[in-house]
Amino acid sequence: MTEKDKLRVGIIGTGWIAEKAAITLNGIEDCEALAVGSRSQEKADDFASKWGIPKAYGSYTELIADPDVDLVYVGTPHSHHFDVTKEALLAGKPSLVEKAFMANCRQAKEIVDLAHERKVFLAEAIWTRYQPVVNMVRHIMTEGRIGMPRLLTATLGYSMGEKPRIMQPDLCGGALLDLGVYALNFVRMFFPADIVSMESQCVKSKTGMDLTNAISLVLSDGMLCNLQSSAACVGDNIGVIAGTEGNLIIDNINNPQQITVNGPDRTYIETIHVPKQITGYEYQFMACRQALIDGLLEPREIPHAETLYIMELMDDLRRKWNVRYPMDEV
Repeated sequence: MTEKDKLRVGIIGTGWIAEKAAITLNGIEDCEALAVGSRSQEKADDFASKWGIPKAYGSYTELIADPDVDLVYVGTPHSHHFDVTKEALLAGKPSLVEKAFMANCRQAKEIVDLAHERKVFLAEAIWTRYQPVVNMVRHIMTEGRIGMPRLLTATLGYSMGEKPRIMQPDLCGGALLDLGVYALNFVRMFFPADIVSMESQCVKSKTGMDLTNAISLVLSDGMLCNLQSSAACVGDNIGVIAGTEGNLIIDNINNPQQITVNGPDRTYIETIHVPKQITGYEYQFMACRQALIDGLLEPREIPHAETLYIMELMDDLRRKWNVRYPMDEV
């Protein structure tokens, strides 16, 4: 690719997250939704018609084979990421894969190794990692405005009822891969120090999936991080980074819109708003486009090593909770 080229994206899947991708791509000048692939031609046609997408394929294989597609966006449930991403990489197609990246770390390592072996670009679509708020928060802390950070808290909760993707083991159900992954990334994108201790608890569904969990991390730099995620209740979704001289309150760890800066004794200082966005997904597509222009095999915002680190953490947590998926069995 060159700076003059549009990034032509093929969307795999027709669910709500694929719709969000289509809305986003329709609003980006340097990108376009060129094709959509579904397991049924009818669904693909309906999706393409609704969002003005030129090409519709009744199979993932057909989309992957389209020579005009520059980037495959995998928007299926995370239980189905492995096979379609492997097929795309074997075909030499750069791929952006929704979070959670894979069902487990074994799958993730195999996919990353394949991308390296084939020298094909691969990225995880954990959208918060790509958003400008990341550098905004880092800058505030680097300026020393809250002193030395010492405590992080983050919560993400949605009342999801008994949705199959939350309740079923074969769909990699539970709150962790769907919501807890954001809380873990919230820690890692600001404080990448080694985790020296991890304690946790979870409450499970009748199907054995984690519905609500609490995770406590101690980092080698002295940070303590308390995280909660739940698919069973409406959380405040707030993230707080507390330092010796003040704190930062991030209004929504899933899609931050503003940062509140407080000084000593919780004295309000200011509210900083993030730039106006289309959906917030645009930054991951633009990052992939730039990475392809620069000839990279992974995005700068979340390298493969970091994706694998998060997947390994989630494997460790699920082992402790005895939350198992069929694909965990080798």
